Amino acid sequence: MSLEKELFTLSEHIKKAKEGKQASFNYLLDTFWNDVFNFQLKRTQNEYEAEDISIQSFSKAFDKIDTFKEEYNFKTWLIQISKNIHIDLLRKKNASIRSKTTTEVDDVVYKIIDDTPTPEDKLITEQNLAQLLRYIKQLKPHYQEVINLRYFQELSYKEISEVLDEPMNNVKVKLLRARKLLAEIITNKKEN
Repeated sequence: MSLEKELFTLSEHIKKAKEGKQASFNYLLDTFWNDVFNFQLKRTQNEYEAEDISIQSFSKAFDKIDTFKEEYNFKTWLIQISKNIHIDLLRKKNASIRSKTTTEVDDVVYKIIDDTPTPEDKLITEQNLAQLLRYIKQLKPHYQEVINLRYFQELSYKEISEVLDEPMNNVKVKLLRARKLLAEIITNKKEN
């Protein structure tokens, strides 16, 4: 019964993500992050590389979510995207070409609403600045950087994309992940 309910919830979230709903992108990222990350960790044996490929995988999946067919398993679809990204990166390395993600059309990125506060945003803004900075320091450097650019320098996704020289999709996924990790740190500190 609960599995059936969860499948219904998953298909509902996929449908909502296709409509551009941020909460559904968050749900999909949270639900499948560990699956994709652990899959890549086994393949790469490198935490940083696994994380980077996972970010690229979600970025590409969210960009192509309209092509996902409901008769397939979403997790399998994500893993396949991730596997293909890793194979492409290996080919590029073997060809001694600098590994860099490209996007076909920057303007046709998936539509995550830029200014809708999430529960994580609310939790982050409730912290006093000194305490918040201590929490941010606990994140990995690339997450610290994206949080800094978004919340302290108040840059848009497009501006962050230009500063980091990364596709906008990667920036969005990184920011989703950074906010989630930061919210977890804040929640754990409040409970202790």
